[in-house]
Amino acid sequence: MRKTLAYSLMLAATLGLAACDKKSEDKAQDAAEHRQEAQEKMDSAQDKMNDAAKENAKANEAAMESNKAAAQEATKSDSSMPVAPGTTPATQVPPAKN
Repeated sequence: MRKTLAYSLMLAATLGLAACDKKSEDKAQDAAEHRQEAQEKMDSAQDKMNDAAKENAKANEAAMESNKAAAQEATKSDSSMPVAPGTTPATQVPPAKN
């Protein structure tokens, strides 16, 4: 009777330890999956940041071109403005007196 009781206790302890080991393996696999998922999300976020930087650069280029065109338009409109008789426009040099 004592041997049967001892064997059954040893069997229960062995099964208990085996069950504990399985859970730690599952946790390790879950951790690896979460790590991989986090890495994929980080890569996606980095791609979005790169796209945003490219869009920002394009917007800056467009703004520079717009400012340049506005400056050219302003100089064209200044030179095409009529000048009142007897006055000289600011861009022209007055004639020299001899």
